Amino acid sequence: MELDPARRERILDAAAKLIVANGLQCSMAAIADAAGVATGSIYNYFKSKDDLIRGVYARLASTVAAHLIPSPSDPSGPRERIIRYIYDYIDFIWQDRQRALLFEYLSNVPLISGEELNAIFDEVTQYSVGLMSAAKAAGLLQDLPSSTMSGYIGGGIRNTLKWRRFNPAPLSDKERDEIALMSWNAIATLTERVTNSPLGD
Repeated sequence: MELDPARRERILDAAAKLIVANGLQCSMAAIADAAGVATGSIYNYFKSKDDLIRGVYARLASTVAAHLIPSPSDPSGPRERIIRYIYDYIDFIWQDRQRALLFEYLSNVPLISGEELNAIFDEVTQYSVGLMSAAKAAGLLQDLPSSTMSGYIGGGIRNTLKWRRFNPAPLSDKERDEIALMSWNAIATLTERVTNSPLGD
């Protein structure tokens, strides 16, 4: 039987929203209802609820990678790549509230094992840790574990914007620059810290 990619996406969308709203209490019937499909048809795409949850994680990881990992042919140096990574992370979290809520929920309440989680997000993890390592080797960052700096940047941005959303006003360019500035200065060496936008002139 030929499967419909659009229907699979609707199922994943519905599951993501209901997981954020109800955690694992959401039933396959509720997911099917929200997706506008028959409950039994979900099993054509996902073998079980656990498999569906893995699908939600995998799609999120793929979306993160698409937003944060540049082309392999990108000629930028380590400083420029980290600055862009910080700004891209800010935009990724801010631009889609539902996606940000899902990211936050799945980060705080893992629904799969740590081994599976690491495997699913391995591409993004390897890129961000490699980014920090390259910048550290160039003398731009403090001598701290690359994975710690990467996690600190991501967590700081997510938490800052989570609370900022209680203000209904759009995120201004000034606020965006301020968050990027704090993120850069948190990991940069003393000689690389700046007092205005880390993008420079």
